[in-house]
Amino acid sequence: MEVFNNITKIVKDDLTQVIMPESRISVAAACFSIYAYKELKAQLQKIDSMRFIFTSPTFVAEKSPKEKREFYIPRLHRERSLYGTEFEIKLRNELTQKAIARECADWIRKKVTFKSNSTNSEMSGFLNIQTNDQQLTYLPIKGFTTVDIGCERGNDIYNMVNKFEAPFSSELFNTLRRP
Repeated sequence: MEVFNNITKIVKDDLTQVIMPESRISVAAACFSIYAYKELKAQLQKIDSMRFIFTSPTFVAEKSPKEKREFYIPRLHRERSLYGTEFEIKLRNELTQKAIARECADWIRKKVTFKSNSTNSEMSGFLNIQTNDQQLTYLPIKGFTTVDIGCERGNDIYNMVNKFEAPFSSELFNTLRRP
């Protein structure tokens, strides 16, 4: 087990070393950001595939009739995080959002499968990387954002992430494999 504090020891730096060509990545997280993709673009372009599951219902049609609602909490905030979280504003000001979004969309069409946890059950976030030589799990990962991979500082006092190798990572890796 290895621990990243995302201040002096950053998850992104480790990911750039362990993501190899033909890696298979599985992610369970609350949101996906094109800016996290930008930070890992060189590695992610060469992977075999990525399976991403949103840990709460995201980009799904709502089923409850409107007349029965007393309160409505919109999901728009986490769905908007695709274009960056509040901490990724600095990158937005570089006027590269459209180009990054286009590159990311092309990559998503080729390599990524998205699903959403549409149950009422809670789901913890994690990131799994499987190569021919190793299997690794990083947790907890709240979102696939620049804050969570350590490129930006968020609101949390600390942003500790643990890295586990096989056999400890095997059960989490198999979680996203199930239908």
